[in-house]
Amino acid sequence: MTCLLRARTRRFAAEYCSRCVAACRSADRNVRLALNLKTLSYIGIPVWIGLLVLPFIGSERALALAGVTFLGGLFWQMATRVSRSVQFLPQIGILLEETGRLIRVASEWKPADRQRRALTIIVTGAVLILPLGLNNYFIDVLTLAGIYVVLALGLNIVVGMAGLLDLGYISFYAIGAYSYALLSTRLGISFWWALPLGGMAAAASGVVLGVITLRLRGDYFAIVTLGFVQIVHLVLNNWDRVTNGPNGILNIGRPALGAFVFSQPIHFYYLILAIVLLTILAVDRLNRSRIGRAWIAIREDEIAAQATGVDTTRLKILAFALGAVWAGVAGVFFAAKYAFVSPESFTFFESVIVLSMVVLGGMGSVPGVILGALIVVILPEVLREFASYRMLVFGAALVLMMIFRPQGLIGNPRRRVELRCQDEGRLLRPHTDGKRM
Repeated sequence: MTCLLRARTRRFAAEYCSRCVAACRSADRNVRLALNLKTLSYIGIPVWIGLLVLPFIGSERALALAGVTFLGGLFWQMATRVSRSVQFLPQIGILLEETGRLIRVASEWKPADRQRRALTIIVTGAVLILPLGLNNYFIDVLTLAGIYVVLALGLNIVVGMAGLLDLGYISFYAIGAYSYALLSTRLGISFWWALPLGGMAAAASGVVLGVITLRLRGDYFAIVTLGFVQIVHLVLNNWDRVTNGPNGILNIGRPALGAFVFSQPIHFYYLILAIVLLTILAVDRLNRSRIGRAWIAIREDEIAAQATGVDTTRLKILAFALGAVWAGVAGVFFAAKYAFVSPESFTFFESVIVLSMVVLGGMGSVPGVILGALIVVILPEVLREFASYRMLVFGAALVLMMIFRPQGLIGNPRRRVELRCQDEGRLLRPHTDGKRM
C-alpha cells in the first residue's frame, strides 16, 4: 500500500512539474510575441506609411516622411516615459497593476486576434497621418475612395451577405444626395441633421423596393432593380420643379461646426474617414451577429433557411433597408462636398462600378470590399500617365481576376470554413451505391 501511494505521489509530482514547465514556456512565448508586436509597431508604421505615399510623392519624400514618423514615435515614447515618471509617481503601483492585468488579457488572445489588432492599429495610424504629406489632388482622390468604400460596404450587405443581386443600388445614393440638396437649399437644414435624414429617406426607398421584389429571385430580381435605378434617374432628370432637371441643384450648404466651416480637401478627408470607420464597425458587427448568419443562410439556400425557421421576408427587407442607409449617408456627404448634384452623377454605370468593387474584393468580406474599392478608385489615377491604355489595363486585370481568383482578393473566412466543412463531409460520407454496409 505504501509503495502504491509513493508511486502515485511521484506521478502527480512529475505531471505537476511538466505542467509548470509548459506554462513557463507559454508565458515566455507570449512575452516574446508582445515584444515583437511592439517592435513591429515602431518600425512597421513608418514603413507602411512610406509605401502608401510612394506612388504619390516619390521615393525621396516617402523615405523622408517615414523617417520623420519613426523619429516622432521615438520622441513621443520618451516624452511619455518622462512625464509618467515625473507627474505620476504616486500612481506607479496602480499603473503596474493595470499593466499586468492588460498583459494577462493580451496573453489570452489568440494569435489571429493579436495580428488583427496590430494590423488595425497600424492601418488606423497610417490613414490618420497620410494626408499630411499629400497635395490637394491626391487628398481629393482618397476622399472619393472613402465615399466608394462606404457605398461598397453598404452593397456588401445586400449582395455579399444576403445574396441579392442589386443592380440599382446607386439609386439610394442619389436619393440621399438629393434629400440633402433639397433640405439645404429650401429649408436651410444643416448637414448634421440631414445626415440621418438622408439615410432614413434612402432606407424607406429600400423598404419599398424590398417589398416589391419579395417573390422575385435571380435574374428577374436583378432586372427589377435595374428598372428601379432607371426610374429614379428619369425622375431626377425630368422633374424640373423639384430637382431642377438636368441642370442640377447648386449652392448646397457645406458642413459646419459653429464658426468652423468644412471647406478644404483635408477637412472632408477626415470627415469621410470618420464615416468610413463607423460603417466598418457597423457592417462588421452585423456580419458577426445572428442577423448576419441568417443572411448567409438565405444566401446559401433560401428554402432551407425558411424551413429552419428563418424569417426570410423580414430579413430580406432589412438587408435592403440597412444597405440603403449607408448609400444615403454617402450621398449626403457627396452633396455637401461638391455643393452640387445632377442626375449624371447617378447612372447605372455607377452601380456597376460599386458592384465590381464588392466582387473584386470578395463578397461578404469587409477587408476585401475595402481593398476592392481602393483599387478600383486609386488604380486608374496611378495609371493616369498611360491615359490611352489605363482603362484597358484595368479591365483586363478585372477579367483575369475573375478567371483565376473568383472568390475575390480577400475571400470571406466564414465562407471558406463552410466550403471546407462541406468537402470534409463529402469525403467522410460512405459511398454505398444503394447497398447496406
